Amino acid sequence: MITIGGVTIKGDVVLSPMAGISDSPYRQITRRYGSAFAYTEFVSTEQLLMGNTKSLDMFRYLETERPIFFQIFGSDLETVINASEIAASKKPDVIDLNMGCSVAKVSHHGSGAGLLRNVRLAGAMIEGIRKKTNLPVTAKIRLGWDSNSLNYLETVKVLEGSGVSAISVHGRTKAMAYTGVADWNAIGEIKSKAKVPIFGNGDVASFSEALNKKKKYGVDLVLIGRKAIGNPWIFSEKPKEKVSWLEIKEVILEHLNLMLNFYPSEDDYGLILFRKHFIRYIENTGFPEKTKRELLTITNVNQFINRLESVEMDSKFLETSEIKNENINCETFVSLA
Repeated sequence: MITIGGVTIKGDVVLSPMAGISDSPYRQITRRYGSAFAYTEFVSTEQLLMGNTKSLDMFRYLETERPIFFQIFGSDLETVINASEIAASKKPDVIDLNMGCSVAKVSHHGSGAGLLRNVRLAGAMIEGIRKKTNLPVTAKIRLGWDSNSLNYLETVKVLEGSGVSAISVHGRTKAMAYTGVADWNAIGEIKSKAKVPIFGNGDVASFSEALNKKKKYGVDLVLIGRKAIGNPWIFSEKPKEKVSWLEIKEVILEHLNLMLNFYPSEDDYGLILFRKHFIRYIENTGFPEKTKRELLTITNVNQFINRLESVEMDSKFLETSEIKNENINCETFVSLA
C-alpha cells in the first residue's frame, strides 16, 4: 500500500494507460479483477482547451473506478497548465503527465516522449499543474529518447524537484517504441535512487511475473499493458489458462454490454469498437477460426450475441494468450481483424 498525495493505493499491478483500450468499460472490469487503480487514455491538452467533446468524454468514469488518474499530454506550458484545470473539474484523484508516447506525430512535436528532450519544461508542467489544480501529479516516462541519450536519472531528479508524487517508468527508449526488451535493471536503478514511488512497466506477461519484478527491482507497483488486452485475469492470482470458457464468455458479454452503454449509437458503434478486445479474449482458446471471422463481420448486436452463444467450446484451454501484433501504441490499437 502506498500513498500518492492524499490518495491511498492498494495492490501490486495496474492496467497501463493505452489509447483505445483503457477506456471506462475495460477499466471497470480490470479494477474488479485487481488493477490497483485506473488510468484514463491520454488526452490532448490542446483539444481540452478547444472544448473538444470527444476529448472531454474520454474523462468519463464511474466511482467504482477510483482511484482514477487522468492522463494528459501536450508540449506548450501554458496550454498544459490551463487544460489541467479543465481536467481537474471532472474531479480525478490524480493527474498524470504523459512523457512516454513514442508515436511520431506526438513525440516529434514535443509532447509525450518529446518531453524527455526538454525535461526542464516537463518539470515546469508538473509544478504548474500541481499549483493550478491542488491535485497530486504523476508522470509516465521512458528511459530516454534513444540509446545515446539515456537521461532517466536526470529526468527523475527534475520531476522530483518539481513536486511529482510518483513516476511510472517504461523500460524502453522512445526510439525502441515497443521493440526489443524492456530494461528492468534501469528501472531498478531509478527505484534505488528515487524519493517518490516508482512504477515499473514493460514486458510483464503474468501476475506472478509482476510480483517477481516488484520484489526483484523494488518498484512500488507494476504496470501491465499489451498482455492485459482481453485478459483481465492477469491482475489476479488465477491465470487465464485456468479460466473456463464459460467465464471468459461471461466477461466478453459483460464487456460488450459496457461498451454499448458507454458508446451509445444507432449503428452499434460500441460493437465495432469491441472487436479489438474480442480477438484478444478468444486468442489461443481454440475458438473456431471460421466463427471468429464471421463474428468480426457482424454489425448487429443481437446477431453477434446469438452466434457467440451458439459456439461450443471445451471448458478449458491449454495455451495462454499471446499478443503477436506489435502495432499497439499510445495513439491507437491496430487489430488483426
